[in-house]
Amino acid sequence: MDEVRLPTRALVVLVGPSGAGKSHWARAQFRAGQVVSSDALRALVGEGPHDQRAGTDAFELLDEVVERRLRRGLLTVIDSLALDDDRRRGYIDRARRHAVPCYAVAFDEPAATCRERNRGRDRPVPAKALAAQLRAWPLVREQVHADGFERVFAPGDVTIAPTALLHTPAAAARQRQEPVGMRFGLHISAFQWPGRPHETAGRIAAIARTAEEVGFSSLWVGDHVIQIPQVGREWEDILESYTTLGYLAAVTTRCRLGVLVSAITFRNVSHLAKIVATLDVLSGGRAVCGLGAAWFRREHDAYGWPLPPPPERLALLEDALQLLPRMWGAGTPQFDGAVLGARDTVCYPRPISEHVPILVGGGGERVTLRLVAQYADACNLMGEPDRVKHKLEVLRAHCGHVGRDIADIEVTHLSSVLVGADRADLVRRVAAAAGSSLSAESYAERSLAGTIDDHIGRFRLLADVGVQTAIVALADLDDPAAVERFAPVIAAYETQ
Repeated sequence: MDEVRLPTRALVVLVGPSGAGKSHWARAQFRAGQVVSSDALRALVGEGPHDQRAGTDAFELLDEVVERRLRRGLLTVIDSLALDDDRRRGYIDRARRHAVPCYAVAFDEPAATCRERNRGRDRPVPAKALAAQLRAWPLVREQVHADGFERVFAPGDVTIAPTALLHTPAAAARQRQEPVGMRFGLHISAFQWPGRPHETAGRIAAIARTAEEVGFSSLWVGDHVIQIPQVGREWEDILESYTTLGYLAAVTTRCRLGVLVSAITFRNVSHLAKIVATLDVLSGGRAVCGLGAAWFRREHDAYGWPLPPPPERLALLEDALQLLPRMWGAGTPQFDGAVLGARDTVCYPRPISEHVPILVGGGGERVTLRLVAQYADACNLMGEPDRVKHKLEVLRAHCGHVGRDIADIEVTHLSSVLVGADRADLVRRVAAAAGSSLSAESYAERSLAGTIDDHIGRFRLLADVGVQTAIVALADLDDPAAVERFAPVIAAYETQ
C-alpha cells in the first residue's frame, strides 16, 4: 500500500461504496475524535447507525462538526459514502474557506468484496441500495480526480507531518544522491532543566561539548531577560546572554559563539562593542555579533529600558552597524552618527579576529534587509523555503542598489526542531511532549517534529533557496540525548 502523507491541518474525505472498508481503515489510522462518521451521527440523532430517517439530521450535524473543527484547524476525517458530487465539492469549498487543504481517499474495492462484507454485517445495507452504489462507483471514481482535491490517495498507512515537512521525502533522497553542504548552529533558548539552578552550569556545558562533537559549527543564545511567550512562561529560568557565552567560550574550543540577536535597546552600543571584543579575545577569535531592533515590551517595561517606536530603533541599529566596526578596527576615529552623536571609538584589547562578523536578524523588507545589504556580514531569516526565497530576492535587490554582491552575505535560518530516530520513536516523543493540553498534531506543528529523513529533506529545500547555515532550537533539549539525535542530519550535509 502507498503511504498517505497528510499535514497536521487537513480535511480528509473518504469516498467509496458500502463495504469498501472506509470505517475499518479510519479506525486503524486515526484517533476516534478525528473521525466524523455519518453512521455514528445517525445513531446519535436517530434510533441507530442505520436509521435512514435520521439521515438529514445526521448530515446537518456532520456539517456543523466539520465546520467547527476546521475553524480550529483540526485534522478531520469524514467517514461517509461521499458518492454525491455536490457534497464532495462542498467539502472542498468549506476547507478552502478555512485555508485548510482537502484530500480524498478513494476505496476502489471489487464489487464482490463489498457484497461479501455487507452480508457479514449485523444490519446489511439493502441489496438494491448497495447495487446502486456499485453501479455509480466507476463514474464517481473518475470524477473524484477532477473534483479539485489537493490529492487523491488509495488507502494506505497514514503519516501525519507538520506542513513544513510534508513534501520532504523527495528532497531527502536528492540530498543523498547529490549532496550539498550546509553548516548547523545550535540555539539554546530554554533552561528549564532538572536540578536547576545548581546543575544548570554542568548541563549547558555538556550540551555545548556534545554539540561540538557531533558537528555543530556555532552556538547561539537569545538576548532576553524574561522568557518570551514563544518559548515558555516568564517565570521560567533564562540566562543573561553574554555571561552565558563567556562561560561557553571556556568549555568549548571550536564553535563560533553568538547572540541571536543582541537587542539594540539593551546596551550602550560602545559598551556592546567592548563586550563582544572581550568575548572574541577570551574565545580565541570565535565571536559573532548578532544585532536586532528588539521587540519584547514586557522585558523593557520590567527592566526600565525604553522601547522607542520602530523607526527610532532602526535608526539606532544603523548607527550601531557603522560604529561597531570602528570600535574594533585600527585607531580611534571619532564617530558621528545620526542617533548616537559624536563619540570616541576606544576599545582595547582589540578582538583577535581580523573581522568580527556582524549578523542582523529580521526580514523587514524596506529597512532591515537594506541595512543587511549595506553593512552586515550575515542575515538571519525565518520561515519556509518560499518565504526565504522571497526575502533573498528583496535582499538581492538592495545589494544591487548599494553595489554589493549578495554572495558576500552569509544566509542563516532559525527554526525549532524535534527529531525522532524513526517514525515510531517520533510518535512516542511527540505524545509524551504534547501531554494532555495539546493534540499531537498541534505540538508536532509547533515544534516541527519529524524523522531524521524529514529534516534532511527540509534543510535541502532551504539550501536550494540559498540558506548556508541552519540554526536549530531543539524542542527537547531538556533530554541530554537530543543533540546526538540530530547528529545524522548534520552528517548528511558534510560533503568533504
